[in-house]
Amino acid sequence: MDILTIVFIAGSLILGVIAGFLIAGSKLNASGAKEKENLIKEAEVKSEAIKQEKILQAKEKFLQLKSEHDKTVQEKNAHIAQSENRAKQKESELNKKIEDQNRKDKELESAKQQANQQIELYKHRLEEVEKGHRKQVEMLEKISGLKAEDAKMQLMESIKAEAKTQSMVYVKDIMEEAKLTANKEAKKIVLQTIQRVATETAIENSISVFHIEGDETKGRIIGREGRNIRALEAATGVEIIVDDTPDAITLSCFDSIRREICRLALHQLVTDGRIHPARIEEVVEKTKKMLEEEIIETGKRTCIDLGIHGLHPELIRMVGRMKYRSSYGQNLLQHSREVANLCGIMASEMGLNPKVAKRAGLLHDIGKVPDNEPELPHALLGMKLAEQYKEKPEVLNAIGAHHDEIEMTTLYSPIIQVCDAISGARPGARREIAEQYMKRLKDLEALALSYDGVEKTYAIQAGREVRVIVSSDKVNDGRAEQLAFEISQRIQTEMTYPGQVKVTVIREVRATGYAK
Repeated sequence: MDILTIVFIAGSLILGVIAGFLIAGSKLNASGAKEKENLIKEAEVKSEAIKQEKILQAKEKFLQLKSEHDKTVQEKNAHIAQSENRAKQKESELNKKIEDQNRKDKELESAKQQANQQIELYKHRLEEVEKGHRKQVEMLEKISGLKAEDAKMQLMESIKAEAKTQSMVYVKDIMEEAKLTANKEAKKIVLQTIQRVATETAIENSISVFHIEGDETKGRIIGREGRNIRALEAATGVEIIVDDTPDAITLSCFDSIRREICRLALHQLVTDGRIHPARIEEVVEKTKKMLEEEIIETGKRTCIDLGIHGLHPELIRMVGRMKYRSSYGQNLLQHSREVANLCGIMASEMGLNPKVAKRAGLLHDIGKVPDNEPELPHALLGMKLAEQYKEKPEVLNAIGAHHDEIEMTTLYSPIIQVCDAISGARPGARREIAEQYMKRLKDLEALALSYDGVEKTYAIQAGREVRVIVSSDKVNDGRAEQLAFEISQRIQTEMTYPGQVKVTVIREVRATGYAK
């Protein structure tokens, strides 16, 4: 029996006895001893009844607790039984897997043994094949009289030559396709740009002719014992040639500015009529100041015409000095204006800023007109000057890279280079010394004639095309294509030329018969 149940019953009995005594005591006090006995008996009966009742309740409680305990034990037993069943099931599955693994191990071992047998068989057959191959190679060497390595090298050389020929044909097809597609739009842009710019031809010489009205003026210019002409030559740095040419005096000097100062000073002196050494020096000084103002005004007017703003005053002065500078007979200011216009149009067609392109085009040859001429290429000197006067990086790179002295980093640089070539290469823009021109043509012909199989070479169209006649016996059609490519690449890397040079290789077969 549970301790709580015993305590509960004992407590109930004690409470019943106490209640009985209390009832009995109260009745004894009221009715005397007789009644006391009756009360005691009655109390005992009641206490017994209470006792029996509590015992019954205790038993019922005990039975209830026992039933609950039995139920709990049964549930735990059932749970344990389920766990045992699951453990047995897992053990069974594990045993089955172990059996399957053992079976697979046996199958794998069997397959391994079969594979080893196959490998051994393959090795044996491979040895037989190698023996047969060696026998065939020995037989071929005896028949051909060549060793296997020599035959292999000959085959490789043959395949290499064939592959090279095929690759040249393939390269040619790719290049032609690229020209038809990639260069189509570029050619359109260049042609439109050239068509939209009016070109002029200007040829500068190292002499100027000053016209006078009579031989009397010559004498006044020479002065007594030639003092006037000596003073004028000393003040201007120009050689004045007075000869038998009627109504003309020749002014000779490589510097166009000094020559122009001398011409203007002579004009003012002849007009005024007062010609003597002191007056000559005064007029020359005034003419220098006037010409300097005219140079600045020319630079400003050029910038206004091209729509270029914010140029440093010193750069404006250099632009004006371009008017009195020529390159290969082409006036530098006219060339720079032309390049600026070409660059603006081409930049607009390509979606770039035309103002930046015009600015770079105008300043690209600024290195040709400094007051002092250091030993630097004019492109690098121009870039240095523009950097000194705070020009933008894209303008600096375009100036410095238009002759490939530095690497091009912006799209404006190739535009300046192309437009410079367009302006300089057009017919009549520049003059070339005859000896240099003839030497360049001879070098072109000699370069093409240096290849095997070439019989004759002709430089035509002022050196813009080279026709190469090859021997049909020594050069096939594939080699002709390759020869044209190689010659064009050598001309591109080894020679200097304006525009482009076309290389045409001609191969023809002639059959000749005689009737007698």
